Amino acid sequence: MDLVLLSHGAGGLEMTALIDQVFLSRYGNAALRGDDSAILHLGVQHLALTTDSYVVTPIFFPGGDIGRLAVAGTVNDLLTAAARPVALSASFIIEEGLAVKDLEKIAQSMGETAAECGVAIVTGDTKVVPRGSADRVFITTSGVGEVLRPGVSGAGAVPGDQIILTGSVGDHGATVMLARENLLAGTSLRSDVAPLTEIVLNLLQAGCEIHAMRDPTRGGIASSLNEIARQSQVCLEIEEGAVRVRPGVAAACEALGLDVLKVANEGKMLIFVAPGDAGKALDTVRASRYGADAAIIGAVQAGPPGRVQVRTAIGTARLLDPPSGELLPRIC
Repeated sequence: MDLVLLSHGAGGLEMTALIDQVFLSRYGNAALRGDDSAILHLGVQHLALTTDSYVVTPIFFPGGDIGRLAVAGTVNDLLTAAARPVALSASFIIEEGLAVKDLEKIAQSMGETAAECGVAIVTGDTKVVPRGSADRVFITTSGVGEVLRPGVSGAGAVPGDQIILTGSVGDHGATVMLARENLLAGTSLRSDVAPLTEIVLNLLQAGCEIHAMRDPTRGGIASSLNEIARQSQVCLEIEEGAVRVRPGVAAACEALGLDVLKVANEGKMLIFVAPGDAGKALDTVRASRYGADAAIIGAVQAGPPGRVQVRTAIGTARLLDPPSGELLPRIC
């Protein structure tokens, strides 16, 4: 590995290799567990901390924009740790020449999204770089949350757990890709970008036994499922027919030669719940905002550890490998 490539930021095998070789080997921090949020133990208080950068192009797309994406993405990462989001920071790298009206629209979107999920944007930073040094605007958001249910982690899935997916897959990635190429005319595609605060807080309030959660962004559900299978050292089996794909997304992925299970989402959650609570959890998710199309898509098995397999409509099984290469650059 001599040079950084676009594939090193795609959420797949190359990114994992880069993180392991460059960062984990030098940071030497036990808090780096491979989850979307780190857990900080301050006396009896448990806090979740996360950070993410957003470089999506185009910065405005059907269903959202880079501002809504930045807030929702950071909030959802906190939620995967069963944490109630409390506060965010927002830092901007702005290319000289960006229209102020566009920046105002982004800030308005961020404020509205933060208000939707009850979180405050409390600090930030602004830098402006010369023309050609960036692509309009990049945003970095960090978030802190109060952990409500300690122990929820990608390493927490156990055999028997049922896997709930809160809605259809591929909406964000397909929409952004077609918007980038000006191919959205005549389609109804919209990004699913949304904060999933209501879904997760309702699950915790209902007392559902949740073991793991992950929002399947870069690399889609294929990447997230493989991450959890490796962290928990279990086998995951999903039913292909249970994973909902909107017709327009399916058509776009077929035309572009993409596996929809590896296409990014920005408003979905994978939830691993104890079998005895699966029915209650599914009903709770479906009654929550952004969860009406939720379904149980599979279950956790003991082994082979680290493996993800898809059960097809004809009863055969195929391996679902983690993504490799850069399928959709600059998607979030």
